[in-house]
Amino acid sequence: MKGEGLKSENPHIRAASLADAEALASCIDAAYAKYAIRISDMPPVSDGIAEEITNNQVWVVVEDGEIIAGLFLVPKDCFMKLANLAVHPNHGGKGIGRKLIELSESEARRQRYDEMRLNTHVDMPENVQLYQHLGWIEISRRENTVSMTKRLRNA
Repeated sequence: MKGEGLKSENPHIRAASLADAEALASCIDAAYAKYAIRISDMPPVSDGIAEEITNNQVWVVVEDGEIIAGLFLVPKDCFMKLANLAVHPNHGGKGIGRKLIELSESEARRQRYDEMRLNTHVDMPENVQLYQHLGWIEISRRENTVSMTKRLRNA
């Protein structure tokens, strides 16, 4: 989907709008396609994007007018949940995922949270390793879910 405004050589991050829902869903489907092959119980990861944009905190990464990544945060009572982070496979390895994780932590701090949590799938070990490398700690495994947390230092 083409975004409004100027094209940019460098990707930029902005808040998602309802107009982004279809393109963001396509990006998410592409990002999770490699996992769908190995995970038989993969939920429909791109369902309800418009509702997510309306009800939660969603950002997109746009490059040359196309959505190439997305981030979904859900504020909870005592922590900020990183609900989804997806980077289109054609744009992997560029540090976009890391930038979105940094944004999630920055937003959580700005909103006065001192803890973040996320869940990932046991059959996505590369995700678990990335989060561990970035300071997240695994707190439990239940069935196919790996739960992780990260304590944030507030300035």
